[in-house]
Amino acid sequence: CKFSVVTSKVSTGSYKRQVYEVPSGKQLVDQAVIDRITWATWTSVLGDEVIGIWSRHAEKADVNCACVSHSGINLVTGDDFGMVKLFDFPCPEKFVRTCFCMVTRTSTVDIRILSSFSRRHMVEIFSYLNL
Repeated sequence: CKFSVVTSKVSTGSYKRQVYEVPSGKQLVDQAVIDRITWATWTSVLGDEVIGIWSRHAEKADVNCACVSHSGINLVTGDDFGMVKLFDFPCPEKFVRTCFCMVTRTSTVDIRILSSFSRRHMVEIFSYLNL
């Protein structure tokens, strides 16, 4: 599979999403070009596609990590309160209800979906691990 432009997306401490060409390092600023990019992976808590991951009273810094499933239909997030939440992806509307939520013992700072599991499989794994 060949890509015409290989890109990398980064999130800054000021909660801005920036996109760069690889390997040139040139920043892409044309939103129409950025909107046409199909991402191989998604681990950002920023962007119009994930506006719904914050609860009504959450601050931006409360959600630490996110990962979209390989199928591109599920999103898992982790937050400062030890919550691991499962959403439909994309979730562009504010205050989206979670499909599933588990409480961990500590703040969740990183999370990944390791395979293209269905939502049912993810719930079963969370239950088995007793997160």
